[in-house]
Amino acid sequence: MTNPDLVLGKYEVTVLSAYAAALALIVFLVVVTWLRGRVVRRQLDEVEARQGRGKHAD
Repeated sequence: MTNPDLVLGKYEVTVLSAYAAALALIVFLVVVTWLRGRVVRRQLDEVEARQGRGKHAD
């Protein structure tokens, strides 16, 4: 007897490719957000350094 949860029939390729596309999109968005955060953090550090409010200004 086959497990009905694992049988996708003729939709198997469509469903699995949709899962793969969604996963790829999530990974892409996380990487882009992380890279953008690094750029913004660097810019913020530069502005704070110019204003004399660096990381260790206390």
